[in-house]
Amino acid sequence: MKNLSQFLNFAAVARHGSFANAARDLSLAPSSVAKSIARLEQELGVRLFNRTTRSVHLTAEGQTLFAKCSRLLDEIESLDLHSVSDAAEPSGTIRIGAPIGYGTRVVVPVLTALQRRYPALEIDLRLSDEQVNLVKEGLDAVVRFGTLSDSSMIARQFDSQPLILCASPAYLAANPKIRNVNDLSNHTFVVFRMPTDGRDRPLEFIADGHPVTISPNSRFRISHGEALVNAAVRDAGMVQMPEFMARSLLDSGALQEVLHQFRPKPLPVNVIVPGSRTRPVRVEVLVEALMKLRSD
Repeated sequence: MKNLSQFLNFAAVARHGSFANAARDLSLAPSSVAKSIARLEQELGVRLFNRTTRSVHLTAEGQTLFAKCSRLLDEIESLDLHSVSDAAEPSGTIRIGAPIGYGTRVVVPVLTALQRRYPALEIDLRLSDEQVNLVKEGLDAVVRFGTLSDSSMIARQFDSQPLILCASPAYLAANPKIRNVNDLSNHTFVVFRMPTDGRDRPLEFIADGHPVTISPNSRFRISHGEALVNAAVRDAGMVQMPEFMARSLLDSGALQEVLHQFRPKPLPVNVIVPGSRTRPVRVEVLVEALMKLRSD
């Protein structure tokens, strides 16, 4: 007979990706957690985890079960008096994913301020330019650029980032002047290779009120945003990037923006959470902290 503790143990292993860490979180022996999962797998007739000596990953069936039971478990957690009390301090571990550059420069300051305000919170920030699966990775939330394609999740936009075209002063001085988008054919570009699919990210502009997309020929591709900025500073060519990555370098003069009047529509930045009605209070305070960036 399946019981609630089996699902609690299963969810803990899914979130931690480790039987030992889940057992520590649950204050149980690792062997007890392993036996509980084995019984659940036997009763369901499916394998929920692929296990190796170094890692534990959800199977396709495990991902489906985790998505279904996460909502119920969140609602159960919200029944805890410490969670529903307005006077109680948020506690527990916030597991959040974010792109490397944006997470480092924008999300980390938010999280450090949040932990100062609520010392009982633990932060588990996972930085990656890959588009991570929130459920598979056992995350409470992810920060993502662009629009949301998964209707089972909820996205709240808390920021928008202009895309700017820039280069070093030395590069601009040594190459033909740029007055409009057509002049870009005479220039060298360092392009961003998107980690999600390996394709080059095209350049985007607005000209005469219409979107314009350019896929420049390039001999220099980089799949890491910070490295892309570094290449531009070192005179490697023109680069298009979100403004947050170049702001300090523009202010110092290490980079110069061109074609400001042709900037495309800013990129939306969303915090994405599971689509359940109730979420742990620790996740709610995280979302609230990020949303304050929109009003600042």
